Amino acid sequence: MRLLDMGDRALLVEFDDLASTLAHYRGLAAQPHPAVTDLVPAARTVLVQFRGTRRDAVAAWVRATAPLTADELPPADPVTVPVRYDGPDLDEVGELTGLGADGVVAAHTGQVWTVAFAGFSPGFGYLVAADDTLHVPRRATPRTRVPAGAVGLAGEFSGIYPRPSPGGWQLIGTTTEPMWDVDRDPPALLQPGVTVTFVAV
Repeated sequence: MRLLDMGDRALLVEFDDLASTLAHYRGLAAQPHPAVTDLVPAARTVLVQFRGTRRDAVAAWVRATAPLTADELPPADPVTVPVRYDGPDLDEVGELTGLGADGVVAAHTGQVWTVAFAGFSPGFGYLVAADDTLHVPRRATPRTRVPAGAVGLAGEFSGIYPRPSPGGWQLIGTTTEPMWDVDRDPPALLQPGVTVTFVAV
C-alpha cells in the first residue's frame, strides 16, 4: 500500500487492485479508529478522513490493520433489483461478449453481485461479480443523458444510474427501483458490501 497526504485531515491509501482495496477497507471499517470520521473506498484507493489526532497515528493504524475477506464479516441484507432488459446496448453487449442478448440477460441475472463502492453520483453503486464474461468497455462516445434507472455495464462493473446524467456505460436494461431516496435510512439502496441479485421482469 501507499499513503498520500490529502491536506491535514485526510490520507489517501493506494492499493494495487480492487480486491486488495476492498479487503483493507473491510478491515479498517471493522476496527475503527476513534479519530477517523469517514472511510471512502474506490477502485484502487481508500480515503481516510480524521480529526483530533496526528497524521502519523492514523497512518500507523492503517498499516497495522489486517485486511478482511467478505466471508469474515456478518452478511448484509441482500437486495433484489427487478430489471426490464430493454437497454439500447443489449445487442451490442451480446456481440462483444459472444453471448447474444439472451446470454447477457442470463449472465447478469445468474450471479450474485456485490457493491464494491459508491461514487459518481449519490446512490450510484459499483457492483462486481466473480464471473468476468460481462466485462465490456465503455462506449466510445458517451451519451449526454442517461435516464434514471438505467442498468449498465462498464469494465468489470455493473451499475444503476440513480438520476438522469451523462454517461458512457453500456446500457442493458432499466429498473423502477429507486437507488436514492432522502426519506429512506440510509438514502442509498446500494451500500458497500451489500449483495445484489438482478431479476428479469
